[in-house]
Amino acid sequence: MADLFSELNDIALTRRDIPLSKMTTVRIGGNAKYVVYPDNALALDTLVRFLKKKGVPYKMLGKGSDLLCSDAEYNGVIIRLDRFMTDVLFEGNDVIAEAGASIIALATQSMKKSLSGLEFASGIPGTVGGAVFMNAGAYKSSMSRVVSEVLVYRMGRIEWIDNEACGFDYRNSIFQSHPEWIILAARLTLQQGDKKEIEELMENRRQRRLASQPLSQPSCGSVFRNPEGKNAWELIEGIGYRGHRIGGAMVSDKHCNFIVNADHASADDYLSLIHEIQAKVQEKYGIALRTEVEKFNWK
Repeated sequence: MADLFSELNDIALTRRDIPLSKMTTVRIGGNAKYVVYPDNALALDTLVRFLKKKGVPYKMLGKGSDLLCSDAEYNGVIIRLDRFMTDVLFEGNDVIAEAGASIIALATQSMKKSLSGLEFASGIPGTVGGAVFMNAGAYKSSMSRVVSEVLVYRMGRIEWIDNEACGFDYRNSIFQSHPEWIILAARLTLQQGDKKEIEELMENRRQRRLASQPLSQPSCGSVFRNPEGKNAWELIEGIGYRGHRIGGAMVSDKHCNFIVNADHASADDYLSLIHEIQAKVQEKYGIALRTEVEKFNWK
């Protein structure tokens, strides 16, 4: 395994034995054997070809805001683009951002250039790549409304695909059906606006989040997708689960669609609480709650 570390480090900066709990916003997860930070598309291509040749499993990871990892060791490679592949270029009303760029920082940069359209993303703790992958959204807007093209690495080739080819849907995209594809960058088309008005809107929404969401505690963000015509938090409130906990995992007192890591929660605590909520909501309302959260490294 020492030889593998050396070979990986020859391709790109590599670290070993890093807890996934340090790479996810819910602060849960076992050790990842290797974490690799390619600094450009050439290094990424070389890395992926090497891993496939060696038969080593790998996983792309952004800020880990929608990820629930098991507590088991991941004997593979985590690939992260948020250290080096973070460049941003403004071109008129368009912004081209590499996948590792922070979506919050990008929203702020856009505001400073009087560009509107990313206000909804100013509180989403993720990367551009992760936001495209999840079709992240808030306040009745989403990435699908601003993405015009995505630069994708797939089948050994790098190519731009347009918005329609991304298969965007509510908290979904074609990339979720093709985890072997890697998002490298996205072109977003924004609109000219008034800088002061954009800034005020972002600040107002920040204050609303502070008042309504448990931002001081580790979480995955919203756990469940809203069913058609319903709010997931209201269904969870309806089964009396506000503040309910299993082990160290607890339904937030502030917002029922957040499950927080209240006290050193295990991955099993968190997943058990998800399953229990789904069962209770199904029993009372006949509604199957679907998660936004992606499970990783579970048997």
